[in-house]
Amino acid sequence: MKKVYSVEEYIEINPHYAEALAILRGIINSTELEETVKWSMPTYCLNGKNVLGIGAFKNHFCLWFHNGVFLKDQYNLLINAQENKTKALRQMRFETKGDINKAAVLAYVKEAIENQRLGKEIKPVRHTKTKKPVVIPVELKDALSNNVALKSAFNTLTPSCKREYCEYIAEAKREKTKQRRLDKITPMILKGSGLNDKYK
Repeated sequence: MKKVYSVEEYIEINPHYAEALAILRGIINSTELEETVKWSMPTYCLNGKNVLGIGAFKNHFCLWFHNGVFLKDQYNLLINAQENKTKALRQMRFETKGDINKAAVLAYVKEAIENQRLGKEIKPVRHTKTKKPVVIPVELKDALSNNVALKSAFNTLTPSCKREYCEYIAEAKREKTKQRRLDKITPMILKGSGLNDKYK
């Protein structure tokens, strides 16, 4: 993904949703949230704390609520984009600008602001005792031993990033899938990025 430095740039590189993104941006900017860009995506904060963000993808665009798990979700609009992995984050997904219910969006944004003001957030669990070891699957081990640059890049990653890549390969049942996943993550490792960076 191209490095983005402003919300205008983000909208520009997503022309298929430009109008819809501008509508969402207008709703959010009618509140007291401070507009910024983090992880190359428009992000909106209250007193320096992330409240929500805007995301555009190939077939949909969305609002990310960083502590969306605390929202009442009275219109049943929120989904957990990564079941069993994401604890706090919730997504409000749209396919066309016609899907945007401005009043509902504003109500959810205001509730998210109030929740942030009340300090409702899931604190990351600090594991001080035993840390899960990084178990490198055979396929990745072979690739690392045959590619010096890949091994060097892998060694600079954080333990959690290494673990995510290892589990991603190990979870695949078929050899073909393992190889396909390995091909996919190789350029990501060389770039120094984590498997789930785009969701964070």
